[in-house]
Amino acid sequence: MDEPLSAQSPAGGPRRRTILTAGLGAALAGPLAAPALAQGAPELRWRLSSAYAKNLDILFGAPESLSRIVAEATDGRFQIQVLGPGEPVPPETLLDAVSAGTVEMGHGPATLGQAKDPTFALATAIPFGLNARGGAAWWQAGGAADLFAEVFAKSGLVCLPGGNTGAQMGGWFRREIKSLADLQGLKFRIGGMGGQVLAKFGVQPQATPGPEIYQALETKKLDAAEWIGPYDDERLGLQKVAPVYHYPGFWEGGAMLHFWFNAEKWKALPKTYQAILRAAAAEVGAEVQAKYDARNPQALRRLVAGGAQLRPFPQDVMEGALKNANDVYAEIAAKNADFRRVYEAMRTFRNEEYLWFQVAEYTYDNFMIRARARG
Repeated sequence: MDEPLSAQSPAGGPRRRTILTAGLGAALAGPLAAPALAQGAPELRWRLSSAYAKNLDILFGAPESLSRIVAEATDGRFQIQVLGPGEPVPPETLLDAVSAGTVEMGHGPATLGQAKDPTFALATAIPFGLNARGGAAWWQAGGAADLFAEVFAKSGLVCLPGGNTGAQMGGWFRREIKSLADLQGLKFRIGGMGGQVLAKFGVQPQATPGPEIYQALETKKLDAAEWIGPYDDERLGLQKVAPVYHYPGFWEGGAMLHFWFNAEKWKALPKTYQAILRAAAAEVGAEVQAKYDARNPQALRRLVAGGAQLRPFPQDVMEGALKNANDVYAEIAAKNADFRRVYEAMRTFRNEEYLWFQVAEYTYDNFMIRARARG
């Protein structure tokens, strides 16, 4: 047994010094000890299927960034292969594939699951819902994460926020919408609850895939189509076949995206890997929002220069759509207890958020808009 250190001999005496020196020499002569993570961390090879085409660099780039961060943080022991739509499943079955374990992960909007349970739509965006900041606040500090964890667990899913597009545009129209009457019979590429809301005006919602929108407008199979916003819309060249660019996309005031995990695979992960995934998803989510905010302004300028005619939706359309939206929510809530519970929580939080925004954010933003107009 080693001799105790004494006040008279701080180094512990000759024998102690010999042991310490020998130990240090052995450590320096041999390889450095492996990091604590690598010593007990398993090697994993997962697949992640994205709902977005590879040419959408911000959206498809989000899981690529997450994969890189996770690999770097685990010294390459946890590798996530990012696959595009149809690799191996199309976007509409992405959540089912993750739930079944066909792939361990996915990236896309919760609205992919709303056909089976409309509660899913509340996690991404609903007409006249939360904006991007409000959605983040509700999720991270307002109780939404716990509410949705219960809902998604029923489908064998765990999710983490994975970016937000911010408020989207109202879409591309071959002719301007000047009143509610102009919506009657309109063949409009729009999905989710936005389609349900507009259908009450006599709109005919169409589920046209993104790559097919241009041709459908050009051949008049569509009268209008919404996509995302200026940066992504520009890549489709829609201003050439549908010059009127309406705003805002009131059906998606802040579309939150998510990273989806098979629940059993998630539970089996070491806590360290779960923490790394949480941190990576948070970093990527902030990056997605920042990129859209940085790139949309210049893209909008280019679209207008290329022929896009910016037009706000008429007030009667906005007011009528709000009424329709409230009617749709009441109809769904009467049949779906989960939707009713989560929607009421979202509605309460939204109203409080906009009370605050009206006092500070809205006032400041409008002052700056007027200041910009003055040059």
